[in-house]
Amino acid sequence: MNLIHIVFIITAQINLLQCLPQGAPQSACSTLMPIHGNNIPALTSEPLFRISPQSDVLGQRQKMRVEINSVISDLTIKGFMIQARSLQDGSVIGEFSPPQDRLTKTIDCGNVGNTATHSSTELKRNVVLEWNAPTDFIGDIVFNSTLAQDYDKFWVGVTSSPLRIVADDQEITNSISTTRQPLKPTYSYTTKPTAENSNNEDMIYNGCGNTKTCFGVPSNCVQTRSCASFTAVKVEGDKYVFEMRSPPRAAYIATGLSSDDKMGDDSVVECIYDSGSVRAMVSHTIVANGKFDAPRSGVPQNIVQLREGRFENGMIYCQVERPAVTRVNNVVFDLSKNTYYLLMASGSGLRAGSVDYHDINRAASSSALNLAEVANITAKSKFLLRFHGSLMVLTWIGSTSIAIVMARYFKLTWRRSSMCGKDLWFAWHQLLVIITIVLSAVAFIVIFIEFKGWSPANTIHSYLGVTTTAICFLQALIGFSRPSPSSKNRPLFNWVHWFCGNAAHILSIVTIFTSVKLEKAELPSDVFDVILVSYVVIHVIAHLLFSLMGCLSDRKDAQKVTSLHMTDMSQSPRTQMIASVKQDASYAPFRKFILAIYAILIILIVISLIVLIVLAPVKDFKSLFDFNKS
Repeated sequence: MNLIHIVFIITAQINLLQCLPQGAPQSACSTLMPIHGNNIPALTSEPLFRISPQSDVLGQRQKMRVEINSVISDLTIKGFMIQARSLQDGSVIGEFSPPQDRLTKTIDCGNVGNTATHSSTELKRNVVLEWNAPTDFIGDIVFNSTLAQDYDKFWVGVTSSPLRIVADDQEITNSISTTRQPLKPTYSYTTKPTAENSNNEDMIYNGCGNTKTCFGVPSNCVQTRSCASFTAVKVEGDKYVFEMRSPPRAAYIATGLSSDDKMGDDSVVECIYDSGSVRAMVSHTIVANGKFDAPRSGVPQNIVQLREGRFENGMIYCQVERPAVTRVNNVVFDLSKNTYYLLMASGSGLRAGSVDYHDINRAASSSALNLAEVANITAKSKFLLRFHGSLMVLTWIGSTSIAIVMARYFKLTWRRSSMCGKDLWFAWHQLLVIITIVLSAVAFIVIFIEFKGWSPANTIHSYLGVTTTAICFLQALIGFSRPSPSSKNRPLFNWVHWFCGNAAHILSIVTIFTSVKLEKAELPSDVFDVILVSYVVIHVIAHLLFSLMGCLSDRKDAQKVTSLHMTDMSQSPRTQMIASVKQDASYAPFRKFILAIYAILIILIVISLIVLIVLAPVKDFKSLFDFNKS
């Protein structure tokens, strides 16, 4: 090695020490061009590093984490210079928080701390910075940077995807392109978790009951580390950190602070996955015209800070911090002094300025709690709600349907049989009607206990339910005060009894149909509706078959006597009995067979609906039978 080579090596090392150790100088503020000796040009190849802001929309004065990391595993970065620039005029805006480590620092490029750079040549696998949005700027920005892998390997003008700064009280919508640079990783909802990922997922349960309050669904899932949806709250000084993880295929997971266990006037922290990134939002729930909503309009978005957000294996994971005391729509939420119910929800859709209906799951904590006190909490029991629905299905689709058919078409089918001294048809009819009355009364009382009064949703389901129950009790009074068969008021009784019975039954089925869309019910509408429609079809077909047999009997006996005709109600009991005997004698075996099939189908439908009601929180029923899942 000759003297020239030695001088060259020493000079290069001096340049390296002079140019890299203390970071970029202020003279590079406008061009971001490193002052490396020997006129070393910047690389023009695809950068091996990327800039990753954690949100594409940010409110004024709000903070955000910005990461610089490599696209290749184990690749390190030696130096960098980064700043946020307006897309309108290219000016440098915002401010980086003072770094907590010795590897980075901020410099002033026109304003204090608006540029970050390295302060050491120590190799770095990734760089994490905190950037503060300005108070006097609204518009689109990008992070512009120079990234150096080594002294002679660097890229100038590496930019992030655009992001938008909005007013802190403005409704945030995703209205700009969020396409990342070409080296953006690809996410997939179908990625199967590896053993390593599974262990990482279990890490969220660490500290539950000791350092953080944990809440998940289904019940007792925190203990078994198997929650579909999960929320944890941890106190760090005057900050409350909300940690959330969604079920697979969710577009959002949200946690609300409520004075009761119902939606309405609650402060909600949302983590949403949209256009390839996880964002933190704040909303406030309202009840308008019996409908629930959680708009973000008018809610300052700078009251929360996204600490960490990622989308892995089809699930959203985030950590969001909020101060102990916030004011939202003139309501003060003081987490350090007051107790709150936790409302947790997740859904598969997003709307402009709001999340969509929580069609995956929803749960409320069993009690209000002070979030500063560490505990593991469970979801509020929905037993009374499920019990009410099950009783109403058993009552109106089960017992009432069979009671109506028995009374209308089988008065003399078992004319030589009796039970408890009464005709068999009447004994069964009376028993089924009593079951209807008792179960309706129990279900009616249970739902009022559940809501502690009238439902705050104030839906058509509530009004129809009360009307149906009132007609049911009126029908019972009419039935127990029926006149004798020979009374002159008997025809009037027949008409009124027929009308009230059918009116209550029809209204009850309509009421059950309306329950499918109720927020509290959480029913799988597609499956539930199919079964309900199937019931209606079967019920109508049964009536048509029994009526057809009556018509055929009429033709055979050359008489127009059928239990379907309302004129029978004014006939004498003797005339009705003779007609019915003739009708039943001709088709009794077939009628009994049809009744048996009808009763079996009704029982199967009732069982199916009750199972769906009990399993209402399980939305993805296909997953219950997917044996190919890992």
